[in-house]
Amino acid sequence: MTCIASFDVDAQKTFTPLCPNELPVPEGDQIVDELNAQAELAAFRVGSRDAHPSNAKWIADTPEDVFSKIEGENIDIKWPRHAELGTFGFELLDGLPHPATGYDFMVNKGLDPDCHPYGACYHDLGDTVTTGVIEFLKSKGVAVVIVGGLAFDYCVAKTVLQLRDAGFQVIVNLAAVRGIAEDSVEQAMTDMKQAGAEFAKNADDVKRLLPW
Repeated sequence: MTCIASFDVDAQKTFTPLCPNELPVPEGDQIVDELNAQAELAAFRVGSRDAHPSNAKWIADTPEDVFSKIEGENIDIKWPRHAELGTFGFELLDGLPHPATGYDFMVNKGLDPDCHPYGACYHDLGDTVTTGVIEFLKSKGVAVVIVGGLAFDYCVAKTVLQLRDAGFQVIVNLAAVRGIAEDSVEQAMTDMKQAGAEFAKNADDVKRLLPW
């Protein structure tokens, strides 16, 4: 039987209306049931968290600075302060497993002040320094990865592309994701489709795409 993993990408309070001064994605707090449902289809559950220091170089000083370019090998644009270690926003959404004991593998990314990766599979923007999650999945014989999380148009999309590059069949659960902006969501969808990712309406619909 094909081995399946479920991936919760950055399903944290910082990306929801629970943290309106950070990076609130509309309805970002409404994906927990679908993430848990897709995990029931999988033999392994992996996850990732943005884990940022308070002195990160990419933090925007004013709202006008957000999305402005910034020079650095592993930073590209400025963002509002978010997902700081130890804060409410850093926490996983209520109803998800404990990050240390409830997942088979958990990635913490963006720990260094001069790094702001998006995908969960590499610590750098050039996709060269692995977080270990690809190696973990391959060591367990995983062939299919079901993906959900936040935000769809940034960290989820990049993680999907990285998983496809690594040779996994990737199914995106559209009921378990939310995006920041309509145009970037549309572009992310195009990029993922071109890379060969598949899409399901919800966890129940995922079953249609599984190679049982």
